[in-house]
Amino acid sequence: MSDQENLTATLSGLGISALNEMQEATLSAIQENNEVLLLSPTGSGKTLAFLLPILSLLEKDVDQVQCLVIVPTRELALQIEQVWRKMSTGFKVTCCYGGHDMQTEIRSLTEPPALLIGTPGRLLDHMHRQSFSYRGIVTLVLDEFDKSLELGFQEEMTEIVRNLRNVKKKILVSATEGPKIPGFVSFHSPVEVDFITNKNTKSGLTVVQILSEKRDKMDTLIQLLSYLGAESTMIFCNLRDSVERISAILKDAGIDCAFFHGKLEQEDRERTLIRFRNGSVLYLAATDLAARGLDIPDMKHVIHFELPLKGDEFTHRNGRTARMLTEGTAYVLMNTEERLPEYITPKPQILELPTRLKLPAVSNWATIYISGGKKNKLNKMDIVGFLLQKGKLEKQDLGLIEVKDTISFAAVNKSKVKSMLALIAEEKMKGKKFKIEVAR
Repeated sequence: MSDQENLTATLSGLGISALNEMQEATLSAIQENNEVLLLSPTGSGKTLAFLLPILSLLEKDVDQVQCLVIVPTRELALQIEQVWRKMSTGFKVTCCYGGHDMQTEIRSLTEPPALLIGTPGRLLDHMHRQSFSYRGIVTLVLDEFDKSLELGFQEEMTEIVRNLRNVKKKILVSATEGPKIPGFVSFHSPVEVDFITNKNTKSGLTVVQILSEKRDKMDTLIQLLSYLGAESTMIFCNLRDSVERISAILKDAGIDCAFFHGKLEQEDRERTLIRFRNGSVLYLAATDLAARGLDIPDMKHVIHFELPLKGDEFTHRNGRTARMLTEGTAYVLMNTEERLPEYITPKPQILELPTRLKLPAVSNWATIYISGGKKNKLNKMDIVGFLLQKGKLEKQDLGLIEVKDTISFAAVNKSKVKSMLALIAEEKMKGKKFKIEVAR
């Protein structure tokens, strides 16, 4: 097959008909240059933009790690891994991050992946343990490198990069305008692919201001959510305590709102994102950890319950909506005594909310947990067939299904869950009995 035929086949597997302008430019830049700086907004398709040219650089007969991707968070690592798997490349990929079982990672690294993705601390730990050889690494990607530095990973990243003696191609990726390039990267004459400062790119983002008479703002938040209705919405705060408090107060008011921050256990974070992705929960209160690097669909609404200290974080939060040329709105929630920060220009229009509003409708979906996954030889079609035939569901009663290594999740029409669980209680799927229940 020609390179073009390979590209067409890969895109077809991803459900994409063609690359966007940024992805085309990045593909050419990485293929033709050894130092590339990619700047593009959150949600523009940066992951695929750098993975495609990396695929063409990998060699099938090399039994070592050939490309290393360093990321700030486990969520971003998992997102990149997911895109790579969807590309069906035939090359092994392994993810390494804190909170994941170290022995599982070590076992996976005994058969070296062509592509290794990881967070700085965990990757350095593996280097110290000599879990893998890094002599074969010729391509290095630092994705969201400025975020890694913000999180305090300068020392770890410096040591990792200095250990990589055979790197020929370096790719730095950011969603921030004009990031400072760290010295340890040793960029000499990088080619810049900049789709952030391109003023010709029309934004579909609208920013509006909502004023609260009360300092607490919770009543106004409930009013705003009632105004927006039952649509996926992210509510951003600066502090973990704020996020948990908002979730608790909204639940007490009859609005199911999940929360997401860095102190949650990895399993809880992943399950929260699954429920948010499949629409079982419509509202997610989150810290800036969720502003970028998460695999969640575009949404129409982003609410700033607390404004960030820096304009960059405001931009990243807003990047969760109005992505890929769609339209969306960011709502800045302030009490009347607060001052608008200088980074918000021009001054947004003030939206007056109706005083009498019904609470938003609850989600029609529930998330079902299944105690088997890819390693049990289960796939999406197995689960669909089982739930339709044995659980007597109709196709419209099934939503998003996600199959992990050892577990799976399915969105099911909430009104059908009880009867479905009763029908399948003693049934086997692919000859085996799996635990199936409402996900916690």
